[in-house]
Amino acid sequence: MRNRLLATLSQSDFALLQPDLERRSLEQGEVIERPGISIDQVFFPEPGMVSVVAHTLTGMTLEAGVIGPEGVTGLPLLHGVDQSPNEVRVQIPCRALCLPAEALVRALRSSRPLHDHLLRFAHAFQVQLAQTVVCNGRLTINERLARWLLMCHDRADREDLPLTHEFLSLMLGVRRPGITTALQVLEGAGALKMRRGVIAIRDRTVLTEAAGDGYGTAEAEYERLFGRS
Repeated sequence: MRNRLLATLSQSDFALLQPDLERRSLEQGEVIERPGISIDQVFFPEPGMVSVVAHTLTGMTLEAGVIGPEGVTGLPLLHGVDQSPNEVRVQIPCRALCLPAEALVRALRSSRPLHDHLLRFAHAFQVQLAQTVVCNGRLTINERLARWLLMCHDRADREDLPLTHEFLSLMLGVRRPGITTALQVLEGAGALKMRRGVIAIRDRTVLTEAAGDGYGTAEAEYERLFGRS
């Protein structure tokens, strides 16, 4: 079991979900939740990453948060809501355990401990969102980029991340030249190595120092709730 949220369930709660779980592959760029459309399935990712992308009424977009093998998509369902104005898109390809939304809702009604377990992840995700707001408002582009790369690295099972400058610009809401300059600074410090379409993490310690206060609070809250991985 490579999804930590499922791995930390009790045997009885996992048994409620297991008959309906199906493993499938998620490809980069695949949209698994669309704004204003009912959620029909949820995903428990294995190593890899999906992004929750917020949309404005005029069509502007910005990544709000990320989910990997520590969590689950379809969080509105935990609050009795079947859709969201946000989009959920695969950023780093992965395998995932897929569950029909109706099966999840049925299991939540059957087990309060299961509901509480998933709500604890929803809380941890809200802490991540709050930290993103602080970082976007207070940190430099270099610090924000370093934080985001650390979050990707935490969720992937590899050092080489399939990320482009254009993609990073979209996710962080920063012009592409700013992303290019920030990547060059981090590469010069030895934190990473760039190749076409790939960013290779070389030194997490340097990358963590570059992120400053932007990285660590949300991660510590998740560990407080679910223990160290």
